[in-house]
Amino acid sequence: MPRPIRKTAPLGLVLDPAAAEPLHRQIGEQVRRAILERRLAPGQRLPSSRLMASELDVARGTVLLAMDQLIAEGYVVAHAASGLSVATDLPDDMLMAPRGQPAGPTASDRTASLSLSRRARTMLRDATTFGFDEAPLAFPTGQPDREAFPFALWARLLEREWRQPSWTVAGAPHPFGHAGLRAAIAAYLGTARGFTCAPESIVVTNGMRQSLSLLAWLVLDPDEAAWIEEPGYVGTREALALAGVRAAPIPVDEQGFSVERAIAAEPRAKLAVVAPAHQFPLGTMLGLQRRLELLSWAERHEGWIAEDDFDGEYRYTGRPLAPLRALDRSGRVAYLASFSKLLFPSLRLSYVVLPAALVPAAEQRMATVPARASLLGQGALARFIADGHLATHLRRTRLLYVGRQEALLAGIERHLARWLESAPDSAGMHLVARPLAAIESRFDDRAVTVAAAQAGIAVSPLSACYTGRRRRHGLILSYAGTPEPEIDRACAALARVLRAQPR
Repeated sequence: MPRPIRKTAPLGLVLDPAAAEPLHRQIGEQVRRAILERRLAPGQRLPSSRLMASELDVARGTVLLAMDQLIAEGYVVAHAASGLSVATDLPDDMLMAPRGQPAGPTASDRTASLSLSRRARTMLRDATTFGFDEAPLAFPTGQPDREAFPFALWARLLEREWRQPSWTVAGAPHPFGHAGLRAAIAAYLGTARGFTCAPESIVVTNGMRQSLSLLAWLVLDPDEAAWIEEPGYVGTREALALAGVRAAPIPVDEQGFSVERAIAAEPRAKLAVVAPAHQFPLGTMLGLQRRLELLSWAERHEGWIAEDDFDGEYRYTGRPLAPLRALDRSGRVAYLASFSKLLFPSLRLSYVVLPAALVPAAEQRMATVPARASLLGQGALARFIADGHLATHLRRTRLLYVGRQEALLAGIERHLARWLESAPDSAGMHLVARPLAAIESRFDDRAVTVAAAQAGIAVSPLSACYTGRRRRHGLILSYAGTPEPEIDRACAALARVLRAQPR
């Protein structure tokens, strides 16, 4: 005889009519366990007995019998007007972690972790990022100001865009993204960054990693080499790994990336990934002579250049040099930039301007990529740029950030001069604070990062930006997302952290 079908209800109850236990006890036991395991929160309304009976296909009296028992035990409270709800006065020691979710790692968890891949174990070992219950007091890397962005305006632009969207946006978008946004980006680059490009060559992506991995996939085969800056942005290595490309770190000096040094280290590389406007994390600017040498290498050796202009809009003193893309005469430079650092991080919109020769292959590649950039904010961003709001926002935040850099330098001098030193930067959104020579050999920036996180301060270790064994230590302090009044307090708190570190 076939086993009767189990039945489910809105609370996720599963009844087995063939079981020896009566149905009302099955209901009561499952609701009781859901309360104890916090799947039903104190005070949460429960479905009506009529709805539960209908969904479970049982008599209403069966449900009432189960609820009456739970009321008598104190798990459920009956209200004359609003029905049933979970009791709000259950003692904490009655409640437990859900079954299968222990509070801490078990022996089996620790055993399973030993079976992770080598790269997964390395990632866990080197992890230096920490979650904060609230926004950290100061210095989160890559974060713009929390209050400068005009969210009320953004909400109106979103509403206007999605009130009656075209089918090319809502149903069949181009693999390169919103056509209006790509046209707005092209116009903006011509005005603000000094080079022209066709909207058709712009690919909207979900971040710098996707932009770079797309380019690497198009121009390199698996295990071929790409030059990267050392130290440099960790996401660069991750993006190349996504494309199966080998990263060849090239140490940068006071003038930035050196083609001569790169050729000596890895002569067969066909891609150079550089940040010429403002190198991360050291902040060097690539001079004109080295820019021309890099462009000459790409033309002579049929190489490619990925120009990462992650914060090129924020220059405070001096006249910026033109982007490599503006100097490119042979079509070998791809220009990468992001809106997430300029506007707000969860926007997750970046773009890459491809050389024209790569566009057809890129269209085919992006058509097969499942995790393309969300269309939700692209139309609103197109209006934001075209109506001049981006230019206004950048002018306002430039003034804001240059004041915050000055406040950070003053805070370092006032509170941290016993341990750290830093210097003004003509551009960017962060500073690097290095240990003084007297303590450099014993300064552990990862240990300081851990201790600072426990004090509510988000700093990043300079050593994490290196790939080899020879690593310099220091702290990356991003001032853009920290209001001036908080900067001095954060520097004082960081001084207390350093004072407590072992000698």
